[in-house]
Amino acid sequence: MSDDSKTTMSCHEASALLPAYSDGELDPVQSTAVEKHVFGCAECAARRDELRGLRARIRSEVPYYIAPPALHARVNAAIARATSAPVEAPPPRDRWRWLSAGALAGSAATVFAWFIGSAVLDWQVGNDLVAESVANHARATLANRLTDVASSDQHTVKPWLSARLDYSPPVRDFSAEGLPLAGGRLDYLDGRPIAVLVYRYREHTVDVFVRPLGAAKASSPTLSTLRGFNVVHTTGTGMEWWAVSDASADVLQSLVARLARGD
Repeated sequence: MSDDSKTTMSCHEASALLPAYSDGELDPVQSTAVEKHVFGCAECAARRDELRGLRARIRSEVPYYIAPPALHARVNAAIARATSAPVEAPPPRDRWRWLSAGALAGSAATVFAWFIGSAVLDWQVGNDLVAESVANHARATLANRLTDVASSDQHTVKPWLSARLDYSPPVRDFSAEGLPLAGGRLDYLDGRPIAVLVYRYREHTVDVFVRPLGAAKASSPTLSTLRGFNVVHTTGTGMEWWAVSDASADVLQSLVARLARGD
């Protein structure tokens, strides 16, 4: 087998590296490998152009705020801890897996920097998750990637999500109440993969983030507002729920209350 065939990048590997490539975060060797693949792959080239367009929109449309000194200190301390930890080199057969993981970390760092600059002014735990859910909702909307599985059938959406997570999220359709299920997607919240149920309400999109919460008792919905988005949080049926949208707060409160009760 030639050296070229050993280092040929697949679409899966290139897709994982494209976010970091678009942000200029890859080293010359990685960049060259991605460029070589993209040159001969129309699908990955289109994905690269989408990411560049998204980056430009974020810079032009998202307001910028200076992070407070306490946040600077917290981030610098986290970087110092990470860089001081010893890292073993991966085996040669895992080199693309290693590079892909680095690309995903670079993409996460881009989103992290965005919602710090535009949303996070108070770094309390609850506010972190509210800010992150808003950032995820806004990013999915700007990238036109609201659903990974588009279906109004809960028996299609639930198995798709369950097969890709270590839990099975409850999925309900509320078309009769004017909140039809549009589908679902995978996202990240608090550093972990999470299921997102996507609903439509008139001209609005509603993202509902849902993850397990053990035997916690049901709680009354609490409302936060950030950057023009309403965020309603509650717990119930062994799950934790966040609904995010620019729809009215009462719509979100009614939705998460029904999901948390298992109605």
